[in-house]
Amino acid sequence: MNPAHPMSPARSVSPARPVRILLCDDHLVVRAGLLALLGSEPDIEVVGEAGSGEEAVAMAAKLTPDVVLMDLQLGTGIDGVEATRRIAPTGVHVLVLTTYDTDADITRAIEAGATGYLLKAERPEELFTAIRSAAQGRTTLSPPVASRVMDRMRGAARPALTERETDILGQLAHGLGNREIARALFISEATVKTHLGRIYAKLGVDTRSGAVAVAKEQRLLP
Repeated sequence: MNPAHPMSPARSVSPARPVRILLCDDHLVVRAGLLALLGSEPDIEVVGEAGSGEEAVAMAAKLTPDVVLMDLQLGTGIDGVEATRRIAPTGVHVLVLTTYDTDADITRAIEAGATGYLLKAERPEELFTAIRSAAQGRTTLSPPVASRVMDRMRGAARPALTERETDILGQLAHGLGNREIARALFISEATVKTHLGRIYAKLGVDTRSGAVAVAKEQRLLP
């Protein structure tokens, strides 16, 4: 979750009582469908409905549900991400339930403090399980969302170096100085320094030895 938020201690749900849910969706038909669906589960209780982000924030503070089931697009006013950002620090868990699965939507929701991210196309059983998990503070992601998150993590794990930056990194690994690298690659020393600055930034280091160490660790050199 977003480390910028001073998170309150998250509540755990006692098995002796139902999971208390606040629905937030700007479509009455969707809320009615969710009410009927969730009403079939004896251990889940809907304690309120909100049709806007502002209403969800106010009702979450008043009702202190275990989980807010949050849509992302809420018409006018604040969207589901901003509502999540305001609710999450209170310790109430927010489970996003939406039709949107773009990288931007997923990233914004998770950074705002969402406990889970579920797509409306999932089976009812998956929704029930996700709600129970969210009430315990456990993360649940729809399979397509989980795949996107993993793909982003894998992409972030290996910095994208240009061909020239890789060449210079290789020369560094052989112990060459800036002047020697410039001669070997037929470029100026100023150009070498510029590329080194970019390499350091991408690898998160500030020394030549650090760059070589990270390059070897992440197998960035041929």
